[in-house]
Amino acid sequence: MGMAKNEAAVKNDLFGFGEKNVAFAKYFIGDSYLNGLVAPDDNIDVNVANVNFEPGCRNDWHIHHDGFQILLVTAGEGWYQEEGKPARKLHPGDVVAIHEGVKHWHGATKDSCFSHIAITKGTSEWLEKVDDEYYDQLGK
Repeated sequence: MGMAKNEAAVKNDLFGFGEKNVAFAKYFIGDSYLNGLVAPDDNIDVNVANVNFEPGCRNDWHIHHDGFQILLVTAGEGWYQEEGKPARKLHPGDVVAIHEGVKHWHGATKDSCFSHIAITKGTSEWLEKVDDEYYDQLGK
């Protein structure tokens, strides 16, 4: 079996591929990997991590409370969608600013690995899955 589309770019990402994202696995469909870059402490209340997705992997719908999230796409191809809006295809160099209280999800396309830096403040409320039937029709 050959490498997935953009697999080398994602696995050799300059921010580090990281370990399997076990702590948050229940909020994802498929496998993701997490490399923490900045952990919140007394003086910094923002989390910064490199999140890497296998093809087809995506997180559940969720909302950030008391904060925001900024995604910096570094490799591969992915999707970002806010509730009530069409999904947006993401490519390296894209930036997504997600405001407090906005229901959304993000993840890889079906046939590509995907990496983004996630800069997150506040707490996340995890909601329903992005099911296969819905996900499979994206981009058609």
